[in-house]
Amino acid sequence: MTTRQRHIAHLYLHAALTEDQYADVIELMSGITPHVQAVPPDAVQMDLTSALRYFGLSPYDVVQLAKIRLKALYGIDSSAGLAGNRMLAAMAADASAPGDTTWVPVERAAEWLYPRPVTALPGIGRATAATLGRYGLHTIGQVADVPPSTLQRILGVGQARLLTERARGHDPRPVVPLEPAAHLTADLVLDQDCLDPARHHRAVLGLADRIGQRLRGESQVTGRLTLTVRYADRSSTTRTCSLAEATDHSPALVTAALGLLTALGLQRARVRAFAIRADDLLPADGAHRQLSLDPGDYRARAVEAAADRARRRFGVEAVRPAALATPTAVRT
Repeated sequence: MTTRQRHIAHLYLHAALTEDQYADVIELMSGITPHVQAVPPDAVQMDLTSALRYFGLSPYDVVQLAKIRLKALYGIDSSAGLAGNRMLAAMAADASAPGDTTWVPVERAAEWLYPRPVTALPGIGRATAATLGRYGLHTIGQVADVPPSTLQRILGVGQARLLTERARGHDPRPVVPLEPAAHLTADLVLDQDCLDPARHHRAVLGLADRIGQRLRGESQVTGRLTLTVRYADRSSTTRTCSLAEATDHSPALVTAALGLLTALGLQRARVRAFAIRADDLLPADGAHRQLSLDPGDYRARAVEAAADRARRRFGVEAVRPAALATPTAVRT
């Protein structure tokens, strides 16, 4: 039985990205292959092996497709490396000029790898390179040709074993997507203690709307919300409610969150911070939703989807609920 050849791509993103923008890039790449691993702060790795048959393209062309999508949707330029494992793909990306892609086919991996300086291997710093240099070992090929026992005498058993594997181009690590979060949290700390119920209302509304955006961005729904209010004296109050159905729809989340706020009966409490947590998360495509005959519900979800697209393209402040349009002296 033969092992299927892997095709790993490493993309460097030539842009300074916020956390939300980086998450959007991960989501975009997940539309090409589900096997996407974040390499913060400015790179991603993808296992393209299972995607080749779907797209009917070569590995190189799939990488170009990913780069074109990045440029077209987010204006992000990228350089890429393509190889049979994660280490070689990252090294190939390092060797690529901005905008270029370096492909290292499996059958040519040794030819490409061996002439390179030993410092090109990940984890080889100046001290280790200087030690190897004293023994005339300056290139990766020279290190690969040294018997493991000799390297062990120079570097020690553990480091020598790892260096031998890397010098020969071996890297068995799989591309590991991030596990879905067990819960999502959004919080807001006020600049000063707040007595104004209207500001309390706007704060909770904004947090619930943010939770909805994050759920839709991660293709998840929630079945339970928890609201925590922290007061000026450092005490806190928490209320939880189960939703009628798991959802990622911001209006439903806002209604539930504001219901929790009303139940607290804060009146003129001196509030320092709010936090909303979404629990009982499920994949959105596996959740059941009650069919609605109300055309307004369909329109609201269509508007919400359009707003999400605008935020991904122009930033999170591009579209905001009307109730949040009034400036408030808060920081998040």
